[in-house]
Amino acid sequence: MRYAPLHADVADGPDAGAAHWLQTTDNAKIRVGHWVSDADRGTVLLLPGRTEYIEKYGRAAADLRARGYATITIDWRGQGLSDRAAPDRATGHVADFGDFQKDVAAMLTHARDLGLPKPFYMIAHSMGGAIGLRALIEGLPVRAAVFSAPMWGIQMAAALRPFAWGISSIARRVGLDSRMAPGQERETYLNRIAMGENTLTSDPEMFAHMQRQLATYPDLALGGPSLRWLNESLIDMRRMSRLASPRVPATTFLGTAESIVDPARIHDRMARWPGGTLEIVEGGKHETMMEGPEVRSRFFDTAAALFTAHT
Repeated sequence: MRYAPLHADVADGPDAGAAHWLQTTDNAKIRVGHWVSDADRGTVLLLPGRTEYIEKYGRAAADLRARGYATITIDWRGQGLSDRAAPDRATGHVADFGDFQKDVAAMLTHARDLGLPKPFYMIAHSMGGAIGLRALIEGLPVRAAVFSAPMWGIQMAAALRPFAWGISSIARRVGLDSRMAPGQERETYLNRIAMGENTLTSDPEMFAHMQRQLATYPDLALGGPSLRWLNESLIDMRRMSRLASPRVPATTFLGTAESIVDPARIHDRMARWPGGTLEIVEGGKHETMMEGPEVRSRFFDTAAALFTAHT
């Protein structure tokens, strides 16, 4: 078990944290981090979104620890400090969306090897929500799950959808799919947008906190997705949309100011999730866990209540 960097100076997480390098079954090197808890109420498998990294969830780990839970989270392949597959490091790339399940499996094995307390639960944000839904359908052993703006569909104009499918499919056939998708930029979103224009959070302090993380450790940053990532995500979301919801207790948070993922897909999924609930955050943007203290407290209190009900 080899230690990996964990930038505690910008994570703002609990003191008892560490990160390790793991090797997946297909030999990708990924970084996984964890924070322990004084209580033994269980461990949350926290699945981040696209472009994200372990340190971004230090505060979430602190919120969970205050409620008695340990946290384990991950740099997905292609982002953070994990192996990046595209020739251009700034491009978010994956060969097959199913490969993320190998990352989940490595993280789960690591949690067990560390002896993190059971039972296991899941919190999944954005792209992590797409990965997490598939993991649940395939039998991920968690007692309950909470989603934050899950990527069960991408928000785009109806006229652009055939173009996205077409160009990403053609790029695969002609071997140009590692190139960045049209309209995307190499510079990471947080470095090129002002607080008042951002689509992630309405909380200025949290926005500044995330900007500081990337300014201090620019290697964590990631730009736009590749054409392969776009095509793979579209295929995976369509495939998952046709499957029944897993019989795992779940709550999903969705802000009324959501502009990245498709709210209609979320409403549809939660309407056919046995025992599932949808929590609407008035004025909330894409990242509920990165909103102001009141919204964050609501999120983690709701998560803890769901987990407690299914211990």
